[in-house]
Amino acid sequence: MNTELEELYQQVILDHSKRPRNYGELPGAVSVHGDNPSCGDELDLHVKFRADGGVEDLKFTGSGCAISQASASLMTMKLKGKPRAEAEEFLRAFHHLVTAGTAPTVKGFGDLILLGGVRKFPQRVKCAMLAWRAFEQALREPGGAVTTEAE
Repeated sequence: MNTELEELYQQVILDHSKRPRNYGELPGAVSVHGDNPSCGDELDLHVKFRADGGVEDLKFTGSGCAISQASASLMTMKLKGKPRAEAEEFLRAFHHLVTAGTAPTVKGFGDLILLGGVRKFPQRVKCAMLAWRAFEQALREPGGAVTTEAE
């Protein structure tokens, strides 16, 4: 990463970890607990789906490193209001970005691209993916609370 990009990465990560967006409970939502035992990150993701399967709203609570909290914050901003297919496309694109470095072709990816640098640090990939794995589980199990572990 060049110096300007590193600086932007640090600013965005710190901003979202210190002042996470969409942080809190969401009554009546599907709840998924995710944890990363290797570093202690934990979160509870709350997702409300529309009747058509789209993402009406989502919030999270929990604690962890700056990367896990920032990733969850950015994810909630990007997925809120998205149709299911588009949310799934974001999920796939983010996974490919942080594991293979594949540039996303998804429109509106924005600041999420800055998390691509974690692919150089395998333990940090788990941090960045924690909220996304919880969202993936919520898509599969929209009927109730479940627990997932970072992979």
